[in-house]
Amino acid sequence: MDKPRLVLLLPGMAQPEKKLTSPASLAVDAVLVVAFFLYIYTVVAPHVPSTSKAMILLWGGLTAACMSGVFWLCIQMFRVVLRAQREARQK
Repeated sequence: MDKPRLVLLLPGMAQPEKKLTSPASLAVDAVLVVAFFLYIYTVVAPHVPSTSKAMILLWGGLTAACMSGVFWLCIQMFRVVLRAQREARQK
């Protein structure tokens, strides 16, 4: 009961020795995601098929939020892989 079942399914996976992100990199990523959200909102808002400002704000914001979430994941994956490759090259 005290051991997670995922470990039993994947016994060959090693746990990372240290975290590959820092609070500073997360803050930079957050600023990038907010800028990306604002940019994507300005791109998608004119394409919302409505004349209501509320609907344009809602659907433009939801679309930009979804795409910003994917952008956040991409940034995190890029940073972690880049840092791991640099560390592997130094060894």
